[in-house]
Amino acid sequence: MILYFTGIGNSLYAAKQLDNELISIPQAVRQGRLDFSADTIGIVTPVYGHEVPPMVREFMHKASFHTRYFYMILTYGNRHAGAAELAKRLCDECGISVNYINVLLMADNWLPAFDMNEQKRLNKKVDEHIELIRDDIVIRLNRIAPVTYADRAAHREYLSRIEQMPPDIFQHFIKVTDACIGCGVCEKVCPSDSIRVVDGKAQHIPGNWQTCLACVHACPRKALGLAIPEVNPNARYRNEHISLTEIIQANGRGAE
Repeated sequence: MILYFTGIGNSLYAAKQLDNELISIPQAVRQGRLDFSADTIGIVTPVYGHEVPPMVREFMHKASFHTRYFYMILTYGNRHAGAAELAKRLCDECGISVNYINVLLMADNWLPAFDMNEQKRLNKKVDEHIELIRDDIVIRLNRIAPVTYADRAAHREYLSRIEQMPPDIFQHFIKVTDACIGCGVCEKVCPSDSIRVVDGKAQHIPGNWQTCLACVHACPRKALGLAIPEVNPNARYRNEHISLTEIIQANGRGAE
């Protein structure tokens, strides 16, 4: 069994390669499903700012996992900065006995820093790494991915920058332009109900936004963007192996 969180499809793609029983964390949260039993249980999730999204953190604090082997796979796009160690700390906080945590380099969707067209061209050897991870899980390897001093320093640097910003700055990053036609795709792909179509136009609702950028990347007219400069405002991304329908099924209200 794998519980997953996905915005642009990377973590869903990884999860599909590792198990056949997949459960969307946003859907589990909506359904109030918090008790899980299986021989092996994994969580596959991206990390934003080197840590799991707030929804995943809250879910892990509330949920109960009954298993002989618990693991986490953390997808990232540029620098994990000790994400495995931070995830281990989270598991300890939640009282979860974790056997295995690994990081998986994939395309980076953070538009202020990366051009999605360039990310598509990079060969990050994703499938090769997933195969190695799968082999580890099959033999039930006990291992937490190593973290270096440089990793920890990078995370401390990130936290230092964040501390100098308003505490809710990330809740006000989304902007909706006049190009919006109210198609509702953004609303359907949002895992946290932070986008609603009102009177024929998308509206961003601050407060619970997960910074996954699912809405921005999925908009067919590029009518959603960021309030800060993007490297390439004309480039968007979704994992090439994952359909828009799958993202909607994972995140949309009323989807199964």
